[in-house]
Amino acid sequence: MNSAPDLSFAGSHDPVLVAISLLIAVVASFTALDLAGRVRAGEGRARRLWLAAAAVAMGGGIWAMHFVAMLAFVLPGMAVAYDFGLTALSLVVAIVATGVAFTSIYRSVRPRGALILAGLLMGGGVAAMHYIGMSAMRMGMAVRYDPMLATLSVLIAIGAATAALWLSTHNRIFVERIGAALLMGVAIAGMHYTGMAAATFTRAASTKMADATDVGRPLLALSVATATFLILFLALVAAMFDRRFALLAEREASGLRESEERFRTLYHGTPLPLHSLDRQGNIERVSDMWLQLLGYPAEEVIGRPFINFMTEASARQRRQHDWPELLERGAISPREYRIVTKDGRFLDIVCTARVEYGADGSFRHVLGGITDVTERKVAEEALRQAQKIEAIGQLTGGVAHDFNNLLAVIIGNLELLRKRVSEDERAARYVASALEGAQRGAALTQRLLAFARRQDLRPEAVDVPELVRGMTDMLQRSLGPMIRVETHFPLRLPAARADAHQLEMAILNLAVNARDAMPDGGLLDISASDETVGSGEGGLVAGRYVRLTLGDSGQGMDAETLARAVDPFFTTKGVGKGTGLGLSMVQGLAAQSGGRLLLKSKVGQGTVAALYLPVADDPAARANVPAQEGEIAAMPPCTVLVVDDDPLVLTNTAALLEDLGHRPITAGSGAEALDRLIYDAVPDLVVTDQLMPGMTGLELIARIRADRPGLPVLLVSGYADLAPADAPDVHLLTKPFTQRSLAQAVRAALGGGEVIPLRRRS
Repeated sequence: MNSAPDLSFAGSHDPVLVAISLLIAVVASFTALDLAGRVRAGEGRARRLWLAAAAVAMGGGIWAMHFVAMLAFVLPGMAVAYDFGLTALSLVVAIVATGVAFTSIYRSVRPRGALILAGLLMGGGVAAMHYIGMSAMRMGMAVRYDPMLATLSVLIAIGAATAALWLSTHNRIFVERIGAALLMGVAIAGMHYTGMAAATFTRAASTKMADATDVGRPLLALSVATATFLILFLALVAAMFDRRFALLAEREASGLRESEERFRTLYHGTPLPLHSLDRQGNIERVSDMWLQLLGYPAEEVIGRPFINFMTEASARQRRQHDWPELLERGAISPREYRIVTKDGRFLDIVCTARVEYGADGSFRHVLGGITDVTERKVAEEALRQAQKIEAIGQLTGGVAHDFNNLLAVIIGNLELLRKRVSEDERAARYVASALEGAQRGAALTQRLLAFARRQDLRPEAVDVPELVRGMTDMLQRSLGPMIRVETHFPLRLPAARADAHQLEMAILNLAVNARDAMPDGGLLDISASDETVGSGEGGLVAGRYVRLTLGDSGQGMDAETLARAVDPFFTTKGVGKGTGLGLSMVQGLAAQSGGRLLLKSKVGQGTVAALYLPVADDPAARANVPAQEGEIAAMPPCTVLVVDDDPLVLTNTAALLEDLGHRPITAGSGAEALDRLIYDAVPDLVVTDQLMPGMTGLELIARIRADRPGLPVLLVSGYADLAPADAPDVHLLTKPFTQRSLAQAVRAALGGGEVIPLRRRS
C-alpha cells in the first residue's frame, strides 16, 4: 500500500504578539545599552555586577523576544507545545553568550579585535538560541530550513550583536541611546523573522503528534512579556539610582579635587616657606618659597630627611630632642636651627611644627614652616656690638674726663716747677721726664675721647699736603731709619675739613701701626686724592672727599683680624706695646668729621688705610700748621674769676694764671661765683669748668650774660656735649691744657683771638 504524500503548511503570525516581541527587543536593547553605561562608570565588584545585569538584560530580552515571537506563530489546526529543557537551554545560551561577549569587549586592551570576536560569539549564541528554541517546539510536523535564509539569519544575528556591542561602548547621550535601541531591536527581530521565514513545516501522513501539553499562546506570551518588562524596568530604575548616586559622588569628588587643587596651589604659591614631613621626618611636600629660600629644585628635596639640610649641631638637636617631643605632644614651640643652602650659605631659621591627625586619630603628617631670621640675627649682633661700644665709650669718656682733670693739675704744676728748678739740671731733667709722661697720658686721653667721640674738635680747612710735610721730621723720628717714607700729592688738592691737631695724631697713629707691621723695614707711601662718592658708597654721604691714604709693604692681616682691627682695645701687638685704641681713635675722628676710615689688607701684601675727610666749604680758610714751642707772649695783667668744683684743678688754674701775671679769684661752684660777682668781685674775665654739680658752666655763663652782658667768659672742659643753641659764641679750652694754651685762650677771650662756635655732636 502506498504511503500518503507529505503535506506542507504555511503558518501565520499574531500581529499583536509580533508587536509585543518587537517592543521587547527595543526595550531590552535600550536597557542593555543603559546598563552598559554603568559598566563603563563602575569599578571592581560594581563593574562586574553591572556587566552581569547588562548580559541578562540583553540575552534575556533577546530570548523573550524570540519566545513571544514563537508564540505569535500559528499553524492552522495544529497544537504547538514546547520542551521545557530545550527552552531553558536556549535562555541560558543567550545570556551566557551575551555575558561572555560583554566581558570580552570591556576587558580587552585591543578593542577592535575584541569587538569582532565578541560579535561572532554573541551573534552565534543568539542564532544558536533561536534554533534551539525552534527545536523545542513539539508538534506533529517536521521542520526544514532554507540554507540561504538560515545563513542570512545567522549573519543578521552576528551583525546585530556586533552593532550592539559597539553601541554599548560609544552611546552616552540619551537620544543616541534611543536611536541605537530602535536600530538594534529591529535588527534582532529581523534576525528572528528571517529564521522563521527559512523554516518549512511538513506533516507526514504516518507521523503521529508529539505528546506535549498545549499552552494558551496569548496568555503565555503576555506572561513572558510582562515578566520581561518588569525585570527590564527594575534594571533601568537601579541604573537610574546608581547614576544619580554616581553623579552626587562625582560632584563630591570634583569638589574635593578642586579643594585639594586650591590647597595645593595655595600651599605651593604661598609666600611662606612651608613643608610637610612623614613620621620618619622625610619631606613629603614643600612650598615654592621653601625651595627658593634653600635654592634646591623639588626633585632634590622630596623624600629626603629634613635634618639633611641642617648643620650637624642643629640636626643633632632636632633628632635627639625636638622630634621626639613633637611626636609625643603633637606640637612644639618655635625652635632655632641653622640650615645650609645649596650654594653653601648658612641661614639662621626659626621652625614651627605640629602633627596632623586623621579622623580616626592616626598620624597623617607633620606640617611645618620656617622663618629666615639671618638678617635679624646679624642686626641683633650689630646692635649688641653697638651697645657694647656705646657702653665702653661712655665709660672711657667719663674716665678720660676725670683723668684730664688730674693731668691738668699734674702738667700745670710741673710747668710751674720747671721754672723754679731751671738752674738745677738734675732736677730739671726729672721734671722734664715727668712732664713728658704726663703729656703721654694726655695723648692717651685724647685717644680715649676720640674713641668715645667726645673729644672737642676744631674743624678747619686743612691743607693736607702741607700738614704731612710739616710732620716729616716727627714721622722719621717715630718710624726709624729702616722705614722709607714717600709722599704723593696732586697740585690742586682741595682743603679737607678736619681738626688739624687730631688729624696729625691720626696720621701718626696710622704710621706707627705701619712701622710695627714692617719689623724688617719697608715702604710707607702717603698720598691723597680728590674723590667724589655716590650715595651709600662705602657708608659715606654723597659728596666730595679728600682721600688720605697710607699704604705699607708689611705683613698684612687676614680676614678675621681685619674685621676686628678697629674694635676698641683689640691689638695684635705684645703686652705693653699697644693700647688697641689707635685705629679706634682714627675711626672716631673720621666719624666725627663726617668721613670714614676704610682698611684693605691681605696677608703678605701689606695694608692700605684710606681716611675719607669731607672737602672744606671754604677752601681759602686753611688751618695753619701747629706752631713750635717758644716764649709765651706777655699781656697786660687782669683780674680773673676761676670757677671749678675740683679743688686741685681750681688751685692749679689759679697758680698758672698768677704765674702769667694775672690776679685770680677762686670759686668752688657756680652759685659761689655768682655771689662773688654780686658782692666783692669785679673781674675782667671768668674762667669756668663745664661739668659742675648744681650748675653747669653753660648755665653759669647764661646767668652772667643776663647780669653782665659784656663780661668775657672762657669755658674749660675735658669733653663737651653741648647743644648749639646753648652758647653760640663761647671760647673753649680743652683739658688738659698747658700754661701756653691757657695764655692763648685768655688772650682770645679778652678780644685777641677768634670765637670758636660750639656744634652739635654727630
